[in-house]
Amino acid sequence: MTQKIKVLVVDDSALVRKIITDILESDPDIEVVGTVNNGKTAIYKNDKLNPDVITMDIEMPVMNGLEALREIIQRNPKPVIMMSVLTQHGAEATFKALEYGAVDFIPKPSNSLSLSVDEISFLLIEKVKSVYNYQLKIPSRDLDTEKEVEVKVEEETTEPVITDVKHDSTKVVAIGTSTGGPAALVKVFKDIPEKFPSPVLVVQHMPEGFTTAFAKRLNSNSALDVKEAEDGDKLLPGCGYIAPGDSHMEITNNKNGRVVRIYQKEKVSGHRPSIDVLFNSVAKTYGKDSVCVIMTGMGRDGAEGILKVKKKGGYTISQDESTSVVYGMNKVAVEKGAIDDIVTLSKIPQKIVEHL
Repeated sequence: MTQKIKVLVVDDSALVRKIITDILESDPDIEVVGTVNNGKTAIYKNDKLNPDVITMDIEMPVMNGLEALREIIQRNPKPVIMMSVLTQHGAEATFKALEYGAVDFIPKPSNSLSLSVDEISFLLIEKVKSVYNYQLKIPSRDLDTEKEVEVKVEEETTEPVITDVKHDSTKVVAIGTSTGGPAALVKVFKDIPEKFPSPVLVVQHMPEGFTTAFAKRLNSNSALDVKEAEDGDKLLPGCGYIAPGDSHMEITNNKNGRVVRIYQKEKVSGHRPSIDVLFNSVAKTYGKDSVCVIMTGMGRDGAEGILKVKKKGGYTISQDESTSVVYGMNKVAVEKGAIDDIVTLSKIPQKIVEHL
């Protein structure tokens, strides 16, 4: 890399600003071009320094991180990574920030997290680099562009109206996503109709502790009954199951039928929970009676698993590039020939319903 990635660090704590700066500048490809202690100054420095990426605290004097984020997105949008505290209030504010346009978040180190300081450092550097490398776009609305792929791409017209919902489906729906996923999933879950005939399982790359709050947020924005999945959960129609942070989730067969299995083993495709783990189990237990969706996110997790689903006759969907915060793992799935339809974010719920 000839040009360093320029980062603006925003936090009201001088100690935290130094820690984040030291973490980022330990990588030779990253340069911290400025540090500020409140949101108002962050808006000014964003215009003056024109960084590539911003790390943003939430609770700050003068102007908090949420207010600053909204202003930055409106006037000079940049990829913003929130620094989140693991509390109920902190989690709620973080998910609100993601809906406002932040691309992702990093938990601040604490004793209640399973992540070590080294792991958080690795995550922060990885996310900053991925956001920069992928030439991130912050979509304000669902747009559509031509795709140079041999797959049918749906054109965006108006907001979809969900029709013809089956009430006797024996299929399962599985969704995998990462960077940009929380806000996108809220939109998808809002458009899932009442009396939905299938269970919906979701792997969202997210640290332990935040998935409980995220499941509650999805539950309050959906006709589905959404919960953080627990080992042994029965798969019921109209219910959503969110993989717990730092645990794999898969579907298994037992004497009571198909149930959720939650366990902790080594990371798969670099992640725990892993989308590949979920999709592999869907291919094995449901096969052709499955609908799998791979959405925005960096890396390649889920691409191999969704290919297995397609080979078993399951229906596969990819979120398109124009509405993805990061066109990464969904791009890999498309390139592997694993996808039946590429659609904009707002079309995903309708496509799911059509294939139940």
